[in-house]
Amino acid sequence: QVQLVESGGGSVQSGGSLRLSCAVFGYTYSISDIDCMAWFRQAPGKEREGVVDIDSAGSTDYKDSVKGRFTISRDNAKNMLYLQMNSLKPEDTAMYFCAADPSRCPVVLSTTSFRYWGQGAQVTVSS
Repeated sequence: QVQLVESGGGSVQSGGSLRLSCAVFGYTYSISDIDCMAWFRQAPGKEREGVVDIDSAGSTDYKDSVKGRFTISRDNAKNMLYLQMNSLKPEDTAMYFCAADPSRCPVVLSTTSFRYWGQGAQVTVSS
């Protein structure tokens, strides 16, 4: 059974940085076979939204509001996905989820496009 486990969340002041990690367990083959991996977030009272995705070739697609501040990366040898978040703002406060699916990354990030999900990591940014 495939499991995704996030770590690295926490509380920071506006302008600070955090790095989220997502470990993939139980996948039969290398995660290089998982074509699409992504980060989503969900703020209280709001729907879960896509933040960024990365495919097996390393191509990325960022939500406009995080471009230039967030960086996604994957280490297939270590079965890991990362999200480096810099210049954090209070509006980045949310539960962050990693997601994965063997299919190609969708044109528009949608929760329905991903088969595997982590349990979430809380990120809180204070002003």
